[in-house]
Amino acid sequence: MSKQKGRNSPGRRGVRDDWVRALPRDKNRIFDAVVSRWERSYAMMSVALDDAMTLRTRGELVCARQQVDLAVDLLGGLSNALVGCCETLIHRGRRLDEIPSVEPMRTEFFRGHVAKNAASRNSFLHRVLFGERSRFTHKLRILSETLAQIDEQFASLAHELSRGVSVRAGAWKALDCLHYDFNTCLRESEVVLKSFLRVLPSDQLEFFAAEMEAPFSSRPADGLPGVSPRPAST
Repeated sequence: MSKQKGRNSPGRRGVRDDWVRALPRDKNRIFDAVVSRWERSYAMMSVALDDAMTLRTRGELVCARQQVDLAVDLLGGLSNALVGCCETLIHRGRRLDEIPSVEPMRTEFFRGHVAKNAASRNSFLHRVLFGERSRFTHKLRILSETLAQIDEQFASLAHELSRGVSVRAGAWKALDCLHYDFNTCLRESEVVLKSFLRVLPSDQLEFFAAEMEAPFSSRPADGLPGVSPRPAST
């Protein structure tokens, strides 16, 4: 097995370089397709939430609640796709010789306590873990957990609003805060995906693209197609 490349290996580039530099054409095609789907879903969800807030300020609460329900459905679908991406990258990352570059989540990029706590935990682990593979895996696991928690909180709060259980102005502000933090997690996902594609072997691209198009629930947890089992360390 090839020796794992570390952060300070000759020619090793950081996350910023990975993001700025163009991917090879075949990899960039996959990246654009995946990110375009994410961005369309996020845009529709944002419009639904903005409409809900506008309708609420006008006193049209029934219509506002309907738009909130739509935003929940759209956020849930996108959250599922992003969590699925994180899980796929984790499983495939275990078999890569070269580990994608990652940087820890930063607390100042988030507003809510759930996301801030997750970013703080990721920053701590990034400092104490010396292996690039461990840093990569923990970043994705924490990102995945944060996405799921934001989705759950958003749905719970929106349910209260749509059923008229809560009429607090603060509840609407909380939704906006969760929306902001979800957007930050989306950007984190896009950055990690690009760094991952940069080191993914070309012979795995077709299988990876198929996985990213499949519903998360139908993806195999192990025995990923196009990936040979890693030989055991001796």
